[in-house]
Amino acid sequence: MIDPKVLRDDPDRVRAAQAKRGLSDEVVDRALAADTARREAIATFESKRGEQKQLGKQIPQAQGDEKAALLARTKDLAAEVKAAEAAQTEADETWRAALMEIPNLAADESPAGGEDDYVVLETVGTPPVFDFEPRDHVELGRMLGAIDLERGAKVSGSRFYFLTGVGAQLEFALINMAMDQARNAGFTQMVVPSLVKPRAMEGTGFLGQAADDVYRIEGQDLYLVGTSEVPLAAYHSDEILDSAQLPLRYAAFSPCFRKEAGSHGKDTRGIFRVHWFDKVEMFVYTTVEESYAEHQRLLAWEKEFLDKLELCYRVIDVAAGDLGLSAQRKFDCEAWIASQGRYRELTSASNCTDFQTRRLDTRRRDENGDIAPVATLNGTLCSTNRPIIALLETHQQEDGSVRVPEALRPYLGGLEVLKPVTA
Repeated sequence: MIDPKVLRDDPDRVRAAQAKRGLSDEVVDRALAADTARREAIATFESKRGEQKQLGKQIPQAQGDEKAALLARTKDLAAEVKAAEAAQTEADETWRAALMEIPNLAADESPAGGEDDYVVLETVGTPPVFDFEPRDHVELGRMLGAIDLERGAKVSGSRFYFLTGVGAQLEFALINMAMDQARNAGFTQMVVPSLVKPRAMEGTGFLGQAADDVYRIEGQDLYLVGTSEVPLAAYHSDEILDSAQLPLRYAAFSPCFRKEAGSHGKDTRGIFRVHWFDKVEMFVYTTVEESYAEHQRLLAWEKEFLDKLELCYRVIDVAAGDLGLSAQRKFDCEAWIASQGRYRELTSASNCTDFQTRRLDTRRRDENGDIAPVATLNGTLCSTNRPIIALLETHQQEDGSVRVPEALRPYLGGLEVLKPVTA
């Protein structure tokens, strides 16, 4: 959640941040009113409790009618204290609920507007030019015996698939190359749970505006994660970290599950937008002050990975209205997809500052022994389905074979070309 002090001291800044995202500032006024009501409820409860304590001291010294009156007042006051405590609890819950609705304050550098208002920061490489009619990844996947969409739909429904033969080998190769790069960059490798409790989902901001895209396990109060960002953000919940150990960098592998609730009719062909995929995610705990430089480092690691795959891509600064609830700023790397004739998202890197850690109660102890905020950042190193698409379509050859980028060859047993198994 945002810092309550910012809301109280500079509500206009929060209103401006809402406007930049294209959101109403009604929740700001509601949160301020709830904060005032909460403070009043606390004062009333403390006043009643103070009176109760004073009466408790007076009764042993009182006699006769005075004592009887004090005892009668004590009985009435006990009910008033109980009611005041209940009112305080309700006011606190109302205030917290309103505060939890407010997204992270978008960075000054983030463009205002929605999905189409991004700013292109950099373009790397040039889109491939073919002297033959290029195929899309669905046709290439069929020819290579790599992707089976028909049986995926038969077994699990739409937006599911099987990776077979060289397709499965490609996934493992991409994961292993991503994990090796992360380890060499100083990340601790992890395999994380794909099922988490509600607090982990809420703490990372995935039960607000993104709730419709989340799978819930009925009867168990568990959720399937759409990214390993969720278990990694909750990994140090309710802990006080040692500032001397920061940054803590983790790279996690996990399957990811998304309903794609808002994508009806979009990207229905192939494996671009699916309900399940595997991913290697980078996640960092650091100081708020250092988070901005760390954000650039995450982006650099993502670019390094895409360079190894010899892809043409661009980097965009995502507009405020297209940020998730937790992100203060986000960079996307979009690769050229030949069959679509446009750039599509492969990776993203977000700075969430101290938004998630406030919700999950993760803090740090600084060099002076004081408690201070912690920032979190996340970045996709490799979500396997989309790099497979970009690889196949970018490096395809006229006969349906696909050249393997040099950096990936050691992870495929030295294989230089993927050859068709069917015409």
